[in-house]
Amino acid sequence: MNTEEKSQKNQHPFLRTLSPEHLAVVLQNAKEKSYAPGDVILKEGEPANRFFLIQSGRVAVEAGGQNGENVQTLGEGETLGWSWLFPPFSWHFSARAVEPTQCVVLDGGHLLVTAEEDPKFGYDLMRRISQVLIGRLQATRKRLVAASKK
Repeated sequence: MNTEEKSQKNQHPFLRTLSPEHLAVVLQNAKEKSYAPGDVILKEGEPANRFFLIQSGRVAVEAGGQNGENVQTLGEGETLGWSWLFPPFSWHFSARAVEPTQCVVLDGGHLLVTAEEDPKFGYDLMRRISQVLIGRLQATRKRLVAASKK
């Protein structure tokens, strides 16, 4: 990935305030990937080894296997896939592009090994991912409360 491409990637909210050293680690094996509507990005139960930074488009997160229930829809500036952080390192959900979607795909295994070797990097990474998880839990809580009032 050239310098201009790396500069463009660090505009994603997940990366925005990373130190230059940590940004270099995160983007070391990064690749851009495009998905057409209906493309499966990740599949429940398969090995989890990637982390997605959504640059544009929308992605449906689904539970329950093929033709599963839509749990949440993610879009530009959001992240997808944190199962590579925790054993058994398999996807807990499936994800499918709802519209043309562009992602930066990060190597989860590389991030995990680096986080274990460099506690400062690991803390920063876990803090960022924890913020994502808290946001997802709050969104789920709001949906459950709204559903219980119907």
